[in-house]
Amino acid sequence: MAEKPILALKHFSKQYGSGCDHCRDNRQELTKNICPFCQTVYAVDDVSLDLYKGEILGIVGESGSGKSTVLGSLYFNVEASEGEYQLNVPQSQPLNLFEASQQKKTRIRNTMLGMVYQNPMLGLRMKYSALSNIAEKMIAANHRNVEAMVERSRQLLDVVDIATIRMKEAPVNFSGGMQQRVQIAKALSNNPPVLLLDEITTGLDLSVQADVLDLIKTIQRELSISMIVVSHDLAVIRMIADRTIVMVNGRIIESGLTDQILEDPQHPYTQKLVYSLL
Repeated sequence: MAEKPILALKHFSKQYGSGCDHCRDNRQELTKNICPFCQTVYAVDDVSLDLYKGEILGIVGESGSGKSTVLGSLYFNVEASEGEYQLNVPQSQPLNLFEASQQKKTRIRNTMLGMVYQNPMLGLRMKYSALSNIAEKMIAANHRNVEAMVERSRQLLDVVDIATIRMKEAPVNFSGGMQQRVQIAKALSNNPPVLLLDEITTGLDLSVQADVLDLIKTIQRELSISMIVVSHDLAVIRMIADRTIVMVNGRIIESGLTDQILEDPQHPYTQKLVYSLL
C-alpha cells in the first residue's frame, strides 16, 4: 500500500478580486496571473502537493510566483479562495482544514505546525528574550510548567547552537543568522510534525546560509520532521530538498525529485534556473 502523505494540499487557489467573465473562463490563458480587464490577481491557481513523513519538499520560483502564498495558506496566514487541506497525523481529523473553525486552526498552528519567516520580526518578539520567545509558543499550546518550559528552551537553543549564556538575551541583539536559529528553535518547541520555512536564507552571508541549511538537514535527519522550504534560489533547494516544485505565475510548471529536475529540467523556466547554477 502506498505511503499516505502527512500533508496534502489539493486544488488550492487564491485570488485577489472578484473576477470577471473573461478571466473566470480563461484563467489558463492569462499572460501573467492578472486579468487585463478586471485586474483580478490569481496569486495561486490550482496548486496540489503532498508532503511525506521525514522529507523536505522545496518550492522554488521568482518573486510573485505564488510560493509564499502557498506556504502562508498552510499556516492559515492566507485565506484560501478554493481548495482542500489535510494533515494526516494522529491528532487531526480527516477534514478540510480550510473549512475548520478559527479555534481549530489556531490549535493546529500551535501544536502541529512550526513556521520560520524570511523576516525574523514576523516570527519573534525582538525585545523579549530568546527563552521567552520559545516559551510563548509552548504557552499557546497550553504548557504551564515553567521549569519544564525553561528546560525545553535550553535544550532547543543547544540544538540550534546558541550558547545557554545568551538565552535571556533579546533577539534584537543577535545577528541575522542567530535570529533565524531562534525562530527555528521556537518553531520546534511543541514537536510539530510539519515545519514551514519561507526564504530563511535571504539576506544572510554565504557562510551563515550554509550553517542554517546544515542545521535544517541535521534537524530532518535527527528528528524526522517533514518540511516545506520556499526559496527563489535553486542553489538553496538543491542543498536540502528531496523533491522540488517549480512555480511561475501562481502555477506549478514542473515537479519531481530534486536530482531529476537538476539533471533533466523540462520546462524552459526550470532550464534557465538550472543553467544559472552552472
